[in-house]
Amino acid sequence: MYINGEWLTGRPEFPVNNPATGEIIGRVTDCSDQDIEAAIAAADRAFKEWKKTTAYQRSQLLYRAWELMMRQKRTLAELMTREQGKPLKASLNEVQYGADFLLWFAEEAKRMYGQIIPSARENQRFLVQKSPIGVVGAITPWNYPISMITRKLAPALAAGCTVILKPAESTPLCAKAMMEIFAEAGFPPGVVNLITVQNPAPVGTAFCTDPRIRKLTFTGSTAVGKELNGLAAANMKRVSMELGGHAPAIVFPDADPVHAAKGLSLVKFLNTGQACISPNRIFVHEDHAEPFIKELSIRASRMVAGNGMSEGTGIGPLINELAIQKVDSQVKDAVALGAKVETGGHRLTDNGLNEGHFYAPTVLVGVTPAMKIYREETFGPVAPVITYRSEDDVIAMANDTEYGLAAYVYSNNMATTMRAFEALDFGIVGINDINPTSAAAPFGGMKNSGIGREGAQEGIEEYLNTKLGGFTI
Repeated sequence: MYINGEWLTGRPEFPVNNPATGEIIGRVTDCSDQDIEAAIAAADRAFKEWKKTTAYQRSQLLYRAWELMMRQKRTLAELMTREQGKPLKASLNEVQYGADFLLWFAEEAKRMYGQIIPSARENQRFLVQKSPIGVVGAITPWNYPISMITRKLAPALAAGCTVILKPAESTPLCAKAMMEIFAEAGFPPGVVNLITVQNPAPVGTAFCTDPRIRKLTFTGSTAVGKELNGLAAANMKRVSMELGGHAPAIVFPDADPVHAAKGLSLVKFLNTGQACISPNRIFVHEDHAEPFIKELSIRASRMVAGNGMSEGTGIGPLINELAIQKVDSQVKDAVALGAKVETGGHRLTDNGLNEGHFYAPTVLVGVTPAMKIYREETFGPVAPVITYRSEDDVIAMANDTEYGLAAYVYSNNMATTMRAFEALDFGIVGINDINPTSAAAPFGGMKNSGIGREGAQEGIEEYLNTKLGGFTI
């Protein structure tokens, strides 16, 4: 743990495992209630001075953290691959993506503009100013264990807030490495704090109930997000949440089905399907289903599963045994109700994979609304293909979900893409684009996929209060 500028040791620890091999790769401190209190107290004390710093001072520290992160890009990526499992190439991409948020908000810190509002009264003036909201409790997930840290901490620090980070219990080593970067960059004691814990419930409760914490930012499951949001609401805290997704991907009749299959295979199996924006329901026009399914199945079957540190690995392990069970349960349910497995559909144990949590890249066809996989987020390497007949039908099918994070559209017709963009109830829509994300773009969902936005100008607004001054002159 890192609290008030000091690394704390001599406490109970819990192990961290490599999901590809099962080996223990490190141990981290398991915090106590007293440690949680110490972190909150440190952040609260530090806020009193940190909020007085200039935007340029905060910008310089974030820029310094960006420089350090870029110098350590390979080291951070290798740690991520060992701890989270994704192939090294994907880890390198994530470190770059994470660093982008530090650079973006180093500049955005200097863009927190206020305004002067005219009054109906001749002797009155209105002044609007933005001020930091206060101490922030940040809870980050295991699937993107570095970029989700910077996506939250960079705007909070740029705004003038202090932060307590609670990373996922599966990936605390990446969080520790990032905290070392913030410390070396020169952030004052108490401005950035790290607590690691095996049972996250007490930390979540403290973040939602302690009056010194004014903002909760959370990325994780919808079920946990709802629980935390309810608790935070009872204590009048600001929240931003990026929750689950069940992304549809629509391949319209005028699109090239083979080209669409190539693109969707890349985003579907990215991070072994363990991404909130992963396409979970792929809708293909019935006239073009055959070439699409053929290409998607060929690409899935060619993917090499293995340790992310090994050359040629295209897909890594799932995070743990529970993830394997969930994916396998959805596949078996679909098959029992009439779906067909084109490729995959089973756990991988050959060639030394038996010690890890590997599942074969899978393509399911004949998927219907009666199946669990049609309704539930999979978070695994399974691509369910559903056929449709009309544009109106497919839009209705795509929107038929409690989630609203991401959606994908393939079409070569501008009118079709614009109609789909406007009709889809999702916060992010990739139009002939499998990577509709950037530090400069707002990220977030509708419905049960969350509240608020991360990245872009909107990202820093989540950590600011609007203060009005009315002046008589």
